[in-house]
Amino acid sequence: MHYLWRRSVSLIVTLLLVMMLTFIVFRIIPGNPALTILGMDADEHQIAALEAKLGTDKPLLEQFTEWMKGAATGNLGESLKFAQPVSELIWDRLPVTLSIAVLSMLMTAVIAVPLGIAAARARGKLLDLVISSLTQLSMAVPSFWMGILLVLLFGLILKLFPTSGYVPWSEDPLGALRSLFLPALAVSIPQIAVVVRYLRTTVIEQLELDYVRTGYSKGLRKSIVIYKHVLKNALIPVITVMGLLFADVLGGSLIVEQIYALPGMGRLLVSSIGARDFPLVQGLVLFTALIVIVINFTVDLLYRLLDPRISLK
Repeated sequence: MHYLWRRSVSLIVTLLLVMMLTFIVFRIIPGNPALTILGMDADEHQIAALEAKLGTDKPLLEQFTEWMKGAATGNLGESLKFAQPVSELIWDRLPVTLSIAVLSMLMTAVIAVPLGIAAARARGKLLDLVISSLTQLSMAVPSFWMGILLVLLFGLILKLFPTSGYVPWSEDPLGALRSLFLPALAVSIPQIAVVVRYLRTTVIEQLELDYVRTGYSKGLRKSIVIYKHVLKNALIPVITVMGLLFADVLGGSLIVEQIYALPGMGRLLVSSIGARDFPLVQGLVLFTALIVIVINFTVDLLYRLLDPRISLK
């Protein structure tokens, strides 16, 4: 309980620091935001009206206090481009981006774990060489290029999946899965490569420890030793890596949402930057940081479930 309390306090402090940095970064950008949005042809009255709407005409400390109060209550301001509350726009686009992230992490776990174990068991053999070569190639190919290749192969040649568009889960779960499968796969392939290589290394290290030899000496089958004992210990550092990769998944979704024309947070961020919609950009950055912080917090809690020996004091 004490550990949970400490981690919760750490989460809150981290979130406050992120909120503070987000506010500061958008305030130290050179130039007048209102003038940047309206352009050089805007007159003084237009600039003053937009400054009042953005709140940049107030003292900096007052701006920060009001923004913090609004963010704490879910009020991130109003989008200049869409004339809607920023929080509503984010919630509307969140299911798409979150679905891509969750599907890609599931693909990573389902594909990477068996491949990592297989490579470790076949250390130095042909299978290990093939898996290592494929993972090296997967890490070298950018997500946007992988997305284009998948569109070409599975969308245009084999015609198995749609090449663009999104079907909401509430309308057609199977259609939603088909529309998100290729984007999630494009994001997950580099992550699979990272996890396979990391898991291979940790499994090899575990196989050389005394408890493995003890298990074999007791007559346990090799599959039981690996999947019941070795894998459990090897997954502890891998869980940490997957938690860190979640941030990369969110970044990768920004690219694939453009390729597959998906109405997610990444595409919304790109359009808001192009429109110089500072309230929306600021809200999206903050919300994305919040997701990453919560994921890392969850990873910390998973340690105890994977290994009861880890102290939570």
